[in-house]
Amino acid sequence: MAFQRRIFSGIQPTGNLHLGNYLGAVRNWVALQAEYECIFCMVDMHAITASLLDPDELRRSTRELAAAMIASGIDPEKNILFNQSQNPDHATLAWIFNCVARMGWMNRMTQFKEKAGKDRENVSLGLFAYPALMAADILVYKATHVPVGEDQKQHLELTRDIAQKFNFDYQKEIFPLTEPQIFGTATRVMSLRDGMKKMSKSDPSDQSRINMTDTADQIADKIKRAKTDPDALPDSIDGLEGRPEAANLMGIYAALAGQTLEQAVADCAGRGFAEFKKLLTEVAVSHLAPITAEMRRLTADPGYVDGILRKGGERARALSAPVVAEIYDTVGFLRP
Repeated sequence: MAFQRRIFSGIQPTGNLHLGNYLGAVRNWVALQAEYECIFCMVDMHAITASLLDPDELRRSTRELAAAMIASGIDPEKNILFNQSQNPDHATLAWIFNCVARMGWMNRMTQFKEKAGKDRENVSLGLFAYPALMAADILVYKATHVPVGEDQKQHLELTRDIAQKFNFDYQKEIFPLTEPQIFGTATRVMSLRDGMKKMSKSDPSDQSRINMTDTADQIADKIKRAKTDPDALPDSIDGLEGRPEAANLMGIYAALAGQTLEQAVADCAGRGFAEFKKLLTEVAVSHLAPITAEMRRLTADPGYVDGILRKGGERARALSAPVVAEIYDTVGFLRP
C-alpha cells in the first residue's frame, strides 16, 4: 500500500527550550515544510511521565514552545501545530499498542534504563510505557517519516516493530513502517561546560546551555565562559578528534552560519578560542535575536497562541479520527 508522505514530530514542553532543541529539531522542521505534509506536536502527555509538573508551569511551557516554533518559521496555517492532549486519539491508540508491544521490547529501551536508574521500582508506569505512546503519536496519523536524533532511533525502531506486528496479527497493511530522518551538522549539540554531555534543559547549570529566551548579553557571557582547550583551532575536521569542546563549538558555529563543518573549519583554522568565540557570539546573536524577540511578542498574547493550538488540535483530530475508526473495526471494538 502506498501511504501519503507525512511527517510527525513532537517535542516535550518542559521549559528552557535551548539551542540544542533548536538546531537539532526545530530548525530542521522549518526546512521540511516545503517537502511534506507536517504535523508538529508539543507532547505534553509525555512531559508528565517522569513526574507530575506544576500545572501552570506546564501550560506556560507549552505556550512558550509553540511560540518558539512559530518564531523560528513554522507556519501554523500550512502545517498542523497543536499540543498532544488536545487529541485523545493518541491515548486510545497507545492503549492498543500497550497490548501489541512485548515486555521484552520495552525492557530493552535504553532511555528508560537511564532515566529510571537504580530505582526502577519507584518510577511511573508511564515512564516505562511511553514508547508505546510515542508509537501512537506517529501512527495515529500514519506518518511515513519522523525526524529523530540519534537518541530516539531506538524508539522509532520500536514503532516499526509495533506497526509490523499489528499488521501481521490482523493480516492487514494498516500502518506504514515509518522511516527516520536524521540531519547533519549540529544535530547533537553538547553542553557548553562539558563537550561529552548533551546540552540539556535538566542540567543544573544554566551556563551549560544557550536558552532561546537568553538576551544578547547572556549569550555572549555563556560563549565566553564555554569550556575549551589550550590549542588553536585545526585546519581539518580530523583535527577535532579528541577535542570534544572544540568540536561542539565548531559544530554550533557551522550550523548557525549556514556552513558545512568543512567550510567552518577552513574559515577558522589557526584561530585562538578568544578570537573564535567573538565570531561565534556575533553569529549566534544575529541568528537568535529575531527569534527571541518574536517569541516574546507571541508569549505576551497567550490567547492568540491558545487559538492556534486549538485549531491545530481540531485539524489533528480530523486526520486521526478515520484511522481510529479503522482500528476499532480491525480490532473488533464497537464504534462509539
